[in-house]
Amino acid sequence: LDNIYFSTMLSDVKEITDVLPSDYNLEQNYPNPFNPTTNIRFSLPEANQVMLKVYNTLGQEAATLVNEFMNAGTYEVNFDAQNLPTGTYFYSITAGDYKSVKKMLLIK
Repeated sequence: LDNIYFSTMLSDVKEITDVLPSDYNLEQNYPNPFNPTTNIRFSLPEANQVMLKVYNTLGQEAATLVNEFMNAGTYEVNFDAQNLPTGTYFYSITAGDYKSVKKMLLIK
């Protein structure tokens, strides 16, 4: 069997538009700073395996938001950090050869 992927998602992922983006993009979360939820938007110009994770300042993984094969498009993930302490966090996306990291601030 080929192309079977298992997903562990801790948040909702919504496709935003039917228009295909021309480039990979990871946008700044909104709102930032946030308490306790924020939205993270990203774009994929082609179908790919996508990994979106959140890390604390020590580099320890705090959450896996997306770990699945996704079609081309623009997506938005709602991240609920109610179980995390106040602080600075980094979110990272990997999709094929594309990698990007952004910083966000959780204030409770």
